Amino acid sequence: MDKLLLVIDVQEDFFRTGRLAEKRVQFTLALNELLTQFRDKNQNIVWVRQVFKDDLSDSYLTLRQSKQRWTIEGTVGCEVLNELVQKPNEPEIIKKRYSAFFNTELEEILNAIAPSEIIIAGVNTHACVRVTAIDAYQRDYQLVLAKECIDSYDQGCHDESFGYMVNSGIGVPLSNAQIIEKLKS
Repeated sequence: MDKLLLVIDVQEDFFRTGRLAEKRVQFTLALNELLTQFRDKNQNIVWVRQVFKDDLSDSYLTLRQSKQRWTIEGTVGCEVLNELVQKPNEPEIIKKRYSAFFNTELEEILNAIAPSEIIIAGVNTHACVRVTAIDAYQRDYQLVLAKECIDSYDQGCHDESFGYMVNSGIGVPLSNAQIIEKLKS
């Protein structure tokens, strides 16, 4: 059965400062381990990036109303972390909202692959990871939350959202070692 690794928003802008910058090396090593294992086992990988126009006209309401700017099209900040390697045969979804399902081709890609399980990795736990996980759960996908490869710039938000996803049955938390062991079966 095909499994799918869904990699959400591992972009330069999110790892520039603060907590994620401090965890960047550890995070990318863990994610690279999963990427390598999925490729070695010929399993599916789909990348998701949040990318906005320079004028933010396509961004969500609170970002447009704030003075903040991130993941702007054509900037280094919107690119996948340079420590990670995207392969040309791995689909990439560009999204404009928290959910990777909202007005994207993700659903069509998933319908074509029909994965038995989706393993979610990425940032930020309380926003894009959580909303995408809920949307996948609502579509009856079996979800695994890659414990070493999901995080947020805010520890409290991460803990609360990760706990919510686990305690409500949205996803099963597994370590890289457990995910890799499941790939063997």
